[in-house]
Amino acid sequence: MDAVTTAPSSAEISRIFAEEYGRCVATLVRTLGDIDLAEEAVQDAVTVALTRWPADGVPPNPGGWIVTTARRRALDRLRRDAVGRDKEARAAREEPPPEEPEEPAEEGPVHDDRLRMVFTCCHPALALPARVALTLRLLGGLETPEIARAFLVPEATMAQRIVRAKNKIRAALIPYRVPRDADLPDRLPGVLAVVYLVFTEGHATATRDDLAAEAIRLGRLLAELMPDEPEVLGLLALMLLSEARRPARTAPDGSRVLLADQDRARWDRALIDEGLDLVRRCLRRGRPGPYQVQAAINAVHVSAPDAASTDWAQLVALHDQLLALTPSPTVALNRAVALAETEGPAAALVIVDELAERLDRYHLLHAVRADLLRRLGRDDEADRALDAAIARADDPDDRALLVARRSG
Repeated sequence: MDAVTTAPSSAEISRIFAEEYGRCVATLVRTLGDIDLAEEAVQDAVTVALTRWPADGVPPNPGGWIVTTARRRALDRLRRDAVGRDKEARAAREEPPPEEPEEPAEEGPVHDDRLRMVFTCCHPALALPARVALTLRLLGGLETPEIARAFLVPEATMAQRIVRAKNKIRAALIPYRVPRDADLPDRLPGVLAVVYLVFTEGHATATRDDLAAEAIRLGRLLAELMPDEPEVLGLLALMLLSEARRPARTAPDGSRVLLADQDRARWDRALIDEGLDLVRRCLRRGRPGPYQVQAAINAVHVSAPDAASTDWAQLVALHDQLLALTPSPTVALNRAVALAETEGPAAALVIVDELAERLDRYHLLHAVRADLLRRLGRDDEADRALDAAIARADDPDDRALLVARRSG
């Protein structure tokens, strides 16, 4: 049987590169000890692939081919650089034996390398924006302009952020390893926070589903590598259950559709089933955490056949649990929304008014308050609350939805 398949297009090679980039860079950082050199070597290998694969076909293990070719390219660079002699000695220990055939031997996946890279990118010594940028660059394979566009900063700013983060890793001797068991509880939440931040950035913007997909891919990677960590499973479940609703979040005219008004037949049932299974696995472990509880909240919503059938009492109980784990005014606001369905809008309005000072700049507080006032027949106050929400809404889609409610 031939070692290659049909000849690929450049688009297919680019897709393979995007899928394999993080693993290849992570593996080479271990063997070369240098992030920049690893990235450059992978880029060199992809250049070779663009030349060879259209004629020869895609190797059975394209990631292994890229890693082996990249290492050889890196060794060539190090041999030409006297400063790299020490690094060459480390990398040479991983070089294939001389009798190996000319075609590079393909390496299997080295999952721990990617996990080490996740914790390196998310080290607490790095600022949070730098952690996000490095995670997307080194594990997601996103180019600097893409990351800059996603977070609405100039490309030069993002490039400097990435360079400074790499320099910090080098200067501070940040270890390329998974923390010891004793340190893991303190480090893991930071990693999960970065992945969730990437997801929320993509999920909040209809045009950035690629960021949400990348966060889910990283979540799957963490769940694969750390299957006994319930908060990892909880985060993945939360992202899947949220992403499952994406097809129904936008009307044909592009306007935002609220959860209660969404066509639930458009929800992605495969993602829902996978997310619900993860929630059940978390429950069996009996070690609840914030991501698990948020996933359970989403599970209640997606399990209801329609908005009227939502188990609001269960949602109040889950928000009580979430408040105990992570007290915050936004969690309290979400609890008030659920409470309005069990105890009425007057009881919920008391809580919302208590939160008004802390959440005055948050447009959703005023939107929730407007809804509660409307249900109580206090229309003039509701209009003023809605005007306040419109004035504070930064997202154009959110503002358009509020304006439509105000005019309706």
